[in-house]
Amino acid sequence: MAHMHLCVIFISGIFLCGPTRGDPSLQMSEHDLRMEVGGKWELNIHIWSGAETECANISITYNEDIIATDKQVIPVVHSVSNYSVTVLARYPGHATVNFSLVDAVGDRVLDTKFVRVTVEHDEVIYYVSAVIGWIYFVAWSVSFYPQIYENWRRKSVVGLNFDFLSLNIVGFMLYSLFNCGLFWITEVEEEYMRRYPTGLNPVQVNDIVFSLHASVATLITIIQCFIYERGSQRVSWTARGLLAVFAAVVLISLILAWTDVIEWLDFLSYCSYVKLAITLIKYVPQAYMNYRRKSTEGWSIGNIFLDFTGGLLSMLQMILNAYNYNDWESIFGDPTKFGLGLFSVVFDIFFIIQHYFLYRHSKEIDLIH
Repeated sequence: MAHMHLCVIFISGIFLCGPTRGDPSLQMSEHDLRMEVGGKWELNIHIWSGAETECANISITYNEDIIATDKQVIPVVHSVSNYSVTVLARYPGHATVNFSLVDAVGDRVLDTKFVRVTVEHDEVIYYVSAVIGWIYFVAWSVSFYPQIYENWRRKSVVGLNFDFLSLNIVGFMLYSLFNCGLFWITEVEEEYMRRYPTGLNPVQVNDIVFSLHASVATLITIIQCFIYERGSQRVSWTARGLLAVFAAVVLISLILAWTDVIEWLDFLSYCSYVKLAITLIKYVPQAYMNYRRKSTEGWSIGNIFLDFTGGLLSMLQMILNAYNYNDWESIFGDPTKFGLGLFSVVFDIFFIIQHYFLYRHSKEIDLIH
């Protein structure tokens, strides 16, 4: 492992004199930089003066293994407020450049700013990854409709497992709650930024669109179960028990957040953990039902192919990003996301084997009692 340490540069000689109406502050020309290895970027710094202090220093800290700056000391002319620092991208990775304006006399921090820097191997990989991301977003979004169409065509939901649907709707509703809460609720976003001051909000607009759309599409499928022929199918007591446990976790977390025992960010995080647990188990009832019936009739294989495509592309994107940013820890250090994608793909392969090999000659039969 490369030796990691902080390189501290003191840019001294900034004299802030004259009448004052408050502490001086820093303003950066950029807050986020994306650079290729070997690239350079001139970062402009503007100092808003106004403090009674006669002298201040700007200290800059950064990860020396990933980036560097062009100079250690910047001579500052009195009353000049604009300066620049050239950032050099040395190796792939994620780094943060921290700027602190410190009163050199009283050693008091007057202002702090940071700039996030992402260094990549190749810009082409960045755009390929972005395209792959949109492709699997579309594949996963469209994957709900083959099943809806299949139910409409047959005027029957016999063969579609109700446990799978009940788990799916709860999972996507909790996922939507997490995304919408972290993206739109100011209090929650502030809690996140206090906990991760240099981090980015992990929820993007496409996450919200996907989760809400998935919830609506699953709800439409559930409505079909009340309209079309369903035989004797019901939600099993096992699934009801699991849903009761999940509901208890969410309810207890809600009470704890409401009484300020935990923060609302923690409540949303617990909701996302329930969603992850559901993702791990939701396909099991359908796979077992196909096995008992010795048939996949009523279970759309189109849904599986689209989900399989989305899962493969999702993992490919994670691998490309890990290489491009030298961030293999995102896969091997915290394998949750990659592992869930792989788990879903494995189930998709199992469904394909059931459909095309194990039960390919099966005819539609009545639901097993």
